[in-house]
Amino acid sequence: MELQVRGRNVPVTEALEAHAQKRMQKVERVLGPIADSAQVELELSVEHNPSITRSQIAEVTVRSKGPVIRVREADSDMYAAIDLAAHRIERAAQRLRERRKDHHGPGIEAVAATPAEIAALDRLGKDATDAVESPPPIRIVRSKRFEMPSLTPEDAAVRLELIDHAFFVFRNEASGEVSVIYRRRDGDFGLIEGA
Repeated sequence: MELQVRGRNVPVTEALEAHAQKRMQKVERVLGPIADSAQVELELSVEHNPSITRSQIAEVTVRSKGPVIRVREADSDMYAAIDLAAHRIERAAQRLRERRKDHHGPGIEAVAATPAEIAALDRLGKDATDAVESPPPIRIVRSKRFEMPSLTPEDAAVRLELIDHAFFVFRNEASGEVSVIYRRRDGDFGLIEGA
């Protein structure tokens, strides 16, 4: 397993990198045979806003033969943020491993909007509603094409948890229609199905 640690707005010290290596070794054991081809990216950053108490951020992305696993954790201490992110990655990898063993073979890599893209879309939506007289022109700034997996809604919910995003687009195995599963504010999942 290859681990890349990089910092955004924060220098990556040898101690931080050593801590990250130690924590990710457990993830490597949980991934099992997939770990040989897995690439793990750990991005460390700091929010420079005094009103945010949990300003130290660790974002981990695991790319392997199966779906992409991505988590983002924040804490007041960078080491604790790395620990939290590693723990969530371990749980997600364990769920993926159990799911593969119980149900299917390796899946198709999931591609979803990044948190920054979702935030940009949210900002565009807010700006468009605020400016009633002259709405800003609609701009499509990024386009993605990906193979849409045929999954059950339950499998799609598992994939959504693995990538830690707001939504996941998939082809419903039962109906063959394009569907979207999303996480609700109460922690449950919602399903949007094509008609």
